Amino acid sequence: MSTLRTRSALERELERIRSDILRMGSLVESAIERSVQALKERDPDLAQQVINDDEVINQLRFAIEEQSLQLIATQQPAASDLRMVIAATHIAVELERMADHAGGTAEITKRIYQEPLLKPLIDIPVMAQLARDMIHASLDAFVALDAQAAQKVAARDDEMDNLYQQVFRELLTYMLEDPRNISRATYLLWVAHNLERIGDRVTNVCERVIFMTTGKLEELQP
Repeated sequence: MSTLRTRSALERELERIRSDILRMGSLVESAIERSVQALKERDPDLAQQVINDDEVINQLRFAIEEQSLQLIATQQPAASDLRMVIAATHIAVELERMADHAGGTAEITKRIYQEPLLKPLIDIPVMAQLARDMIHASLDAFVALDAQAAQKVAARDDEMDNLYQQVFRELLTYMLEDPRNISRATYLLWVAHNLERIGDRVTNVCERVIFMTTGKLEELQP
């Protein structure tokens, strides 16, 4: 009976960590969506909300790390559970950094909101939606312990890279046509780069999901 009670306590702690990871993911998805919306609408107040809300994400990351350390110290999890806990701490760090990229986009909006956009935003919102889809799918794979699903999500980073290259080429054309466009084009390029880096970090999450389920840690997109 004591063993059953111990296992039940462990399961409750693991479920708490999983729930906090999913909550983090939801907040990060929202931050990405709102940061690009603020840019598109040149809304500095919405941009500031994204920046302010980053503190909640930071605190969740620290909470997950604390829960994980306490679980390891008190519950002595078996190998598979230990891999889940270790993976969760790494995933929390990646999610927190994704939120930082969204915050970077919000900061750019605060700098340039009084100027007209250089061009209508077409590929950047597509990149933002792809980033959100990848985050959501990677965390679904985390909860489902699905290594194959994680592999498929990581493969979508090629789509993100292609979109970034498309944005880069288009903005470079604007710069070459008129040097007065350089500043505004550079800001948009930074936004695209933030989104591209989020794709890279989702790939890191997928690597941890695969490690969690198989015990093998390998680089998916060298």
